[in-house]
Amino acid sequence: MIVFLILLAAFLCYNIINTLYYTHMFQLNGYKPKVQRAWLAKRLPPVLGRCLLVLFGLLFLPFFSVGGKIVSILCFLLSAYLCRPRKAKKPLVYTARVKRLLLTDGIVWVLICVLLFLTRTIPVLSVVLLATASFFAPWILLLANLINRPVETGINNHYINDAKRIIRQSPSLQVIGITGSYGKTSVKYFLQTLLSTVYDSLMTPESYNTTLGVVRTVREQLHPTHEYFVCEMGARNVGDIREICDIVLPSYGILTAIGPQHLESFRSIENIVKTKFELVDALGDSGTAFLNYDNEWIRNRPVSCKTISYGIEYQNADYFGTDIVLSSKGTSFSVVYKGEKIPFSTSLIGAHNVQNLVGAIAAAHTLGVPVKELQMGVRQIQSVPHRLQLLPRGNVNIIDDAYNSNPSGAKAALDTLSCFDGVKIVVTPGMVELGEKEAECNFTFGRQMAKVCDYAVLIGGERVFPIRDGLLEEGFPKEKIFLYRQFTEGIQRAYALPSGQKEKFILLENDLPDNY
Repeated sequence: MIVFLILLAAFLCYNIINTLYYTHMFQLNGYKPKVQRAWLAKRLPPVLGRCLLVLFGLLFLPFFSVGGKIVSILCFLLSAYLCRPRKAKKPLVYTARVKRLLLTDGIVWVLICVLLFLTRTIPVLSVVLLATASFFAPWILLLANLINRPVETGINNHYINDAKRIIRQSPSLQVIGITGSYGKTSVKYFLQTLLSTVYDSLMTPESYNTTLGVVRTVREQLHPTHEYFVCEMGARNVGDIREICDIVLPSYGILTAIGPQHLESFRSIENIVKTKFELVDALGDSGTAFLNYDNEWIRNRPVSCKTISYGIEYQNADYFGTDIVLSSKGTSFSVVYKGEKIPFSTSLIGAHNVQNLVGAIAAAHTLGVPVKELQMGVRQIQSVPHRLQLLPRGNVNIIDDAYNSNPSGAKAALDTLSCFDGVKIVVTPGMVELGEKEAECNFTFGRQMAKVCDYAVLIGGERVFPIRDGLLEEGFPKEKIFLYRQFTEGIQRAYALPSGQKEKFILLENDLPDNY
């Protein structure tokens, strides 16, 4: 009996560590069972690998008495050690929802342990039960989430209705929704800076762009004195933007770009277009949409509300950015509006940032911010962390574009890198969440890199091979391509690469989250 209890404790030790890992991944996947199931389906070998030693230890149970159990205990403990939590970029946050989920999951496992205790005299049955439970641990967590769904739905609805009440009791508040496949966070920060020169405005912090993130911002930070609420709206599925719009009731909307970002969950570019335009559709006839006409998916879709276009390529846009001059110290440009050319300067780098700035300028100017305030505000704008952020490090300059790379943004980052005079190095793990186009886009990225960089440092496993193939396709020297499993190893190599008397520019393009 004592040996059996020790065996059970060792198994639970492994299972607790394993459950916390999958809970962390579930949190990173937005608590969406569909996304979690797709994530698990693509990672069946690693899922099996995490419990392989446990399954091996279980083989000893039916054939040996105490000796077999001791071997199993050692296998369970070693599995727990090998699966121990590593340092995460975004650790598991023990929210009230996570605690409820872990409690329900624990109850399910208690029931499993009871079954084990009842079948302890039938070793083969115990082994089958343990093996099945070990492999299906991630799906047991999803079962716990399903059990909790009525409670979670009730709690969420309470918070959502409270946020709706707060919005409706703020009749002088104007809500500006911002969405897009990319660029929305940058435009949010830029617009907030420009509006705050004249108005009392609030924006959703960091990446609080989900329904509950927006609800939390409204409930905790929105005050009666706020005149504008700049609300970033993210989406991974059709209907996500509409759900947020139903809560905050936007009067203005900014659509920054549409591309194959999150194609893995959206399934098609048509679904992405439909979802992003949920913001424009929610504005109604009385609303105003600011649309990036450089993007053909946006430009070619008819809308019923008032539209104000912007861009740096589409010259007939209402607000058109031109005369762009890039340097390592920043960027100067002009905005043409109704025939008038207005000069601007910023410490930001990259034409992609200019496009986002023009969108923010168009919205702020329409909302009454004077030109002089706009010029001053643009000069004061700081780089958004991890979005073409220039970080001088002595003779080494880091261009940090590590947040959530996409084909358009990666190309823009390379264009920015090409403007600098020195040794150019790209450190990247490639792009994700592009569905069937992932390998193709990474291959194209490799070809684009070959025309700009002097060295390529690729981080990760199979995902980087298309990038390497693209580099080689363009004749890039094989000896200047370096592959590493970990980012720390890659950045150390980038720092160590020779540069002679020249400055070194290291572009960090994307930094995959913990669930990749």
